[in-house]
Amino acid sequence: MEPVDALTEIATLLERERASKYRSKAFRSAAAAIDGLSGAELGDRLRTAHIPGVGDTSRTVILQSLEGRVPDYLAELRARYAVTESTLRTQLRGDLHAHTDWSDGTAGIEAMIDAAASLGHEYQAITDHSPRLRVARGLTAERLAAQLDVIERMQTPIRVLRGIEVDILEDGTLDQTDEMLARLDVVVGSVHSKLRSSREEMTRRMVRAIGSGRMHVLGHVTGRLVTGERGTRPPSELDARAVFAACAQHGVAVEINSRPERADPPDDLIAVALEEGCLFAIDSDAHAPGQLSLLDHGAARAEACAVPAQRIVTTWPLARLEAWLARD
Repeated sequence: MEPVDALTEIATLLERERASKYRSKAFRSAAAAIDGLSGAELGDRLRTAHIPGVGDTSRTVILQSLEGRVPDYLAELRARYAVTESTLRTQLRGDLHAHTDWSDGTAGIEAMIDAAASLGHEYQAITDHSPRLRVARGLTAERLAAQLDVIERMQTPIRVLRGIEVDILEDGTLDQTDEMLARLDVVVGSVHSKLRSSREEMTRRMVRAIGSGRMHVLGHVTGRLVTGERGTRPPSELDARAVFAACAQHGVAVEINSRPERADPPDDLIAVALEEGCLFAIDSDAHAPGQLSLLDHGAARAEACAVPAQRIVTTWPLARLEAWLARD
């Protein structure tokens, strides 16, 4: 296989498993460093000199690729991270929640869109954080407007949905100006602060945000973490039936967050959302290109919980999805 393809696939697999971002970046940097070099030229340079941006492991991957075989490290990662695709995963047409390096993602908009296109998506939303989340470099109204201008000028292989993951503030208002929210195609509303608020406070906060008329998706409902390098975190306390009834009333989809460390909402709350008549969105919450493929985790959970495909907005074709997003 081509050395650039091997290095890129390694980076993608490392991103998917949420390995250190520095490890995946090293392989992407190596791919960029050798892009455009012919096989013969590349082999000669690697054997006689150091190529800036190419470390020892990347060098081995390149040389093994030039021998006409799958590099050992890539073969190991493919075996370790083999995915069994569910029937529902094949029905997903896109993703309404992903981050770029405009906030706390590791890659630019173009790289995320190219990765989404390679997965066969018809559409991909770009939903960087809102200003309250300073640790994630959330976008002010001015920075969000600048991002929208960049997206408008891009030539992309799939439909790019202009969006935001907006913080639901403690009083239930949304952390972005109403003017900017009105300019967006999709608004994912999520709670990121005061996660240990009382059941009554959290319920009131979420129900008010859902009823704002600006939200399309309620992101990672309970905020829990079940595993991963950030440790674990219990779910927020809330009246799930009241929250999901509000979602059903206002046409807000409940996100099934595909990140394995979140697995949010829990299965019992998915059952409540089903009973309340909610729509769902299976989203990756990707922060790197390789994480867009995490949708298979969300699809497997939705399938196990018997969520009908027709109630999952991310199975809908683009025209139907856009009509739903544009509702008054």
